[in-house]
Amino acid sequence: MLVSDLPHVVVVEQRIYPFPWTEGNFRDAIVSGYDATVLEFGGVLVGYRVMMFGPGEAHLLNLSIADDWQRRGFGRQLLLASLHDARRAGAATLFLEVRPSNAAGIALYEGLGFRRIGVRRGYYPADGGREDAWVMSLPL
Repeated sequence: MLVSDLPHVVVVEQRIYPFPWTEGNFRDAIVSGYDATVLEFGGVLVGYRVMMFGPGEAHLLNLSIADDWQRRGFGRQLLLASLHDARRAGAATLFLEVRPSNAAGIALYEGLGFRRIGVRRGYYPADGGREDAWVMSLPL
């Protein structure tokens, strides 16, 4: 992901989330050296991910597929690439948070072996309040 990708990334983000990351959030991730990657198909941005690394671990902060491209295997492809990149960087475990209401995301993660290891109470903004996050992990 380059700074020049951000206008396209932000459009996708705003279309699929009621509480999207801002352009500043993505810019900060790039400037901070996080692993920010876009997935393109036929010259069209169909998805992206942001992942950070710590000693022996990786944390998937955002993995998103444009609404017109969902349910075509791109999320799985991007997640598999994330696993590969985390292993290559020396991570022993990949962590992520997911909304309990995100059934498709949970199914994708569990299908690749992620397991729920905890809950972050009130982690996500939600209409009328906050929503918990399930913390999931996968040993690599």
